[in-house]
Amino acid sequence: MLSERFIGYIEQSIRQNWEIEALSNYRESGYSYKAIAEKILKLHMLFEETGIKEGDKIALIGRNSANWCVVYLAVVTYGAVIVPILPDFKPEDLTNIVNHSDSLILFADEKIWQTMSLDKLGEITAVLSTEDFKLIESRGSKAEKVCKELDEEFRLKYREIKPEDVKFSEVTNDKLAVISYTSGTTGFSKGVMVPHNSLSANIKYARENMPLVSGDPVVSFLPLAHTFGCAFEFLFPFTIGCHITILTKTPSPQILIQAFGEIKPRLILSVPLVVEKIYKKQLLPVISKPSMKILLAIPGINRILFGKIKAKLTTTFGGKFKELVVGGAAFNADAEKFFRKMGFHFTVGYGMTECGPLISYASWNTTKLGASGRAVDTLEVTIDSPDPRKIVGEIILRGENVMAGYYKNEKATREMIDSKGWMHTGDLGIIDKQGNIFIKGRSKSMILGPSGKNIYPEEIESVINNKDYVTESLVIAEDNKLIGLIFPDYEMMKKDNISEEQLVSILETTRKEVNDRLPDFMSVSKYSIHNEEFIKTPKKSIKRFLYTKE
Repeated sequence: MLSERFIGYIEQSIRQNWEIEALSNYRESGYSYKAIAEKILKLHMLFEETGIKEGDKIALIGRNSANWCVVYLAVVTYGAVIVPILPDFKPEDLTNIVNHSDSLILFADEKIWQTMSLDKLGEITAVLSTEDFKLIESRGSKAEKVCKELDEEFRLKYREIKPEDVKFSEVTNDKLAVISYTSGTTGFSKGVMVPHNSLSANIKYARENMPLVSGDPVVSFLPLAHTFGCAFEFLFPFTIGCHITILTKTPSPQILIQAFGEIKPRLILSVPLVVEKIYKKQLLPVISKPSMKILLAIPGINRILFGKIKAKLTTTFGGKFKELVVGGAAFNADAEKFFRKMGFHFTVGYGMTECGPLISYASWNTTKLGASGRAVDTLEVTIDSPDPRKIVGEIILRGENVMAGYYKNEKATREMIDSKGWMHTGDLGIIDKQGNIFIKGRSKSMILGPSGKNIYPEEIESVINNKDYVTESLVIAEDNKLIGLIFPDYEMMKKDNISEEQLVSILETTRKEVNDRLPDFMSVSKYSIHNEEFIKTPKKSIKRFLYTKE
């Protein structure tokens, strides 16, 4: 158990950064650290007067916003348990999750609440708006009375709020902080119980190893209800005293580039999909030209060209960032190699919700090509194989970051964490002698080839996805053969006036080119066009189980 408390980090940052900007929605005025303290203390009064106790659950459903962050901070610093729920779930799933979590209060976007009903939420006593914290609906008159009198009571208690008023719950690190519901690639939603200790471990490591200082600007665009975005675009920067600008809608690459240009963030977190789109749309058409390939092979000239490409790409991300951290899913191997060649300041990390989320990381100038960093100092990570350096095995770990288990699901917890405390990630990899972790795939997605060789479909997909007219792909096994499902790039087809018939012919050429590049046992027998985007998890990983014959 760590001595550093998550709530202590929050208290310290608010006191030290009292007057500076803390949170704002994109292109809107925001809240100072002082204003955040006021809102937290007011919500604490509301919780106390409505009978909420330490350890009680409070659910939060809404799009990313400064107010979303305020609710999260208020709940956890009170000593209650926050249940952040992705707004992408269908109404019946939202209802099921709120009920399963045993939440007593719900904060929700008003549009989302219109699709739900208090009658179906067994334990909920009050529903409050994330837009203005006002009461939307309640059971009985208690919450209504408290909300009506709250502003006046707060003014009487805190005539002028001061830094010394920022003293929150003394709840210890072993207590539960978050229940995170994720759809996951298994297709079964489970509530991951993240204790205060896990939040503290993630923040402590980030503060000691990631390049941010007080006042630095940060852009938050990943889903805050997911641990990756929440920990590293919100909680960690908040404890440093950064100004976090939140993009309140799911951003297109164009909106992201625009926001980066205006805000010029100092640290950027991203899922691979965003970076790969920029690589494929902006860089690949240029570096694939025959003349450019020749120039990039000439020493001296290639250094100049790499420098120009790097400068352009750096400007795309705002021009002022110290590092771009990619995580959440496998990164395209070709894109990674090219970025490394030109000395771009990026690195690839590895984590999962069950670790709150960080498992491994290395700075851009110490990371190794193809690796996902080295284990954080609060975890022991190894490979379950006879030779962890050479023979692929399951990545297993134990330590401070690990979850307390799955909420009300002891069976799933036992399947994940063994009797010796090792958490089985379901991911496959090797670790070199320097401790660099190389992820080879998910054990659930691994395909055993006819020759007995292990096939990791992600490796094949990373090659296919770089080809023209391919938005994304999924490799599956049918009748001992590999089949590539292709979601076409309809925008590119329209631009180049390519018909469906022509696409079939182009994809057949693509299939042969991909097979030529890969070992024979990884050859794909045929491509099949999939007319819509593949369904994904919050981390933007394809839900593979939906597309197999099983």
